[in-house]
Amino acid sequence: MTLSETVVERKAKEIKLNEAAPVESKRDWKPYQRVAFRITFIFFILMSVPTTPNWYTELANINWTALHYRDIYDLARFSSGFGFVGNSLFGNNLNGYANWIITFLVAIAGGIVWSLLAKKSIKEYHIGYYWLRAIVRYRAGIGIIGFGFTKLFPVQMPYPSEALLNTNFGDFTAQKIYWLSIGIVPWYPGVRRVVELTAGVLLFFRGTAAIGAALLIGALGSITFVNFAYDGGVHVYASYFVLLGSFVLAYYIPRLYSLLIKEQFTIPVDYYPTFSKAWERWGRYTLKVGTSGVFVILLFYLQWVNFLYDPYKQPGLKGVTALRGFYNVAEFKINGKEIPYSPLDSIRWQEATFERWTTLTYKVNKPHALDLSNGGGAAMRDVNRTFEIAGVGGGRRAFYYEADTINRTLYLQDKNTAVLRRGDRDAAFQAGALPNESKIKDDPDWIPKEALANIGDENTRIDERGQSARRTRGIPNERKRDDGRDKMVLTYETTDGSRVILRGTNEKKDSLYIVLDRASKDYALSRSTLDAGKY
Repeated sequence: MTLSETVVERKAKEIKLNEAAPVESKRDWKPYQRVAFRITFIFFILMSVPTTPNWYTELANINWTALHYRDIYDLARFSSGFGFVGNSLFGNNLNGYANWIITFLVAIAGGIVWSLLAKKSIKEYHIGYYWLRAIVRYRAGIGIIGFGFTKLFPVQMPYPSEALLNTNFGDFTAQKIYWLSIGIVPWYPGVRRVVELTAGVLLFFRGTAAIGAALLIGALGSITFVNFAYDGGVHVYASYFVLLGSFVLAYYIPRLYSLLIKEQFTIPVDYYPTFSKAWERWGRYTLKVGTSGVFVILLFYLQWVNFLYDPYKQPGLKGVTALRGFYNVAEFKINGKEIPYSPLDSIRWQEATFERWTTLTYKVNKPHALDLSNGGGAAMRDVNRTFEIAGVGGGRRAFYYEADTINRTLYLQDKNTAVLRRGDRDAAFQAGALPNESKIKDDPDWIPKEALANIGDENTRIDERGQSARRTRGIPNERKRDDGRDKMVLTYETTDGSRVILRGTNEKKDSLYIVLDRASKDYALSRSTLDAGKY
């Protein structure tokens, strides 16, 4: 027998088997399989579609002519299932997973009702099973692409700020240590996220869905375990995609077992719609092209713009250039009284840092409320981007400042609002974390109009390529909720930045006189070559 005859015979055999495949795939399902499918169908539909009205409201309000990366990202990241029941319904051991449990119980009840009402003539659900896998594939693909782009560019886990590089290791929470460990090697998460993005794209296509699901499980499975180990905040969201990927991959397990373990000749037996009508074919192509265009190409561009001009975990506005650097506090007076240096003093600043962006940090020997957030990823205002203080203890405080460079005056607001967010104000007053109750009532005119005119509008001070309708709406909306922050007003004097003199008042209206001497710092870490922001 010639080689060509062997190929022809093998091809004929494959065609014969493929012709029998539709018949083979439509065998009657057993009763327990039909019940299991109905429960599974309800569960994964509820877990794959948006179940909160806010998602649909945000979709309707998107300005497609002035997009922000978050507009598209929020379409990919949404709440599913019965999350409104509360994440701690079943106690701390299942904190965050109550949504899954309640949704599964609803699916069981729905599956039982469906089984009681189902026609006895329905013996199989191959069509429904195909479309359910398609829905889960697209949900998982879109979600993991959105998840991956936030890490492809180092903005979710940015390179440590100057203040963080000068913070004692023991003052970081476990989660912060992990995030900073990733932030100092920005190319590593970038390469890992390419795997996530590849998995997402492969899930859009039926022929590569098994490979995409396997990559998804490996990538997000590791993230799930890391978040458990380091007390991170996204283990529920990461394991959600592991769940979806496992459902997709489960369909291929019997074939893979037959091929790889039993080493048998295996041909995938699969139901596939014919799409005989023109509108069906064009609808299918439009879905694939549109999904890929929006969540791959467009989201990539928007995330790149955000990385360059408005990185979402650190302020987008550049700070006063002459002030940037790490400083030792040479002299410190409060209400005219000089306080000598002591690492145990609870009032005197020990060190200070002016970041490249609009943040002043200083260290003082006094406890403060610990911010356990992930750093304000959805914030439109710079003051609400708190990655530089989230998970940081040891008495380090951070103030966002508006700079009137004409009059050399800084208007500073405390970036840490952890106590205010938790509502523990009474306990905070008693512990001294909040100086006095009168500060809760903000003075909307604490920055004079003349100074505001010199400072300019926060929304338009970043590069125009980073501006968006979402930012335009978000900044005034966030200002409405901006109360209870500590505030300082300080003038600054400097020639070349080697020495800076600050005068003004602190949050308690005490007068301050502070002399800062720039300190040259050599770090073991080299500066990142992939750094967010244009400063």
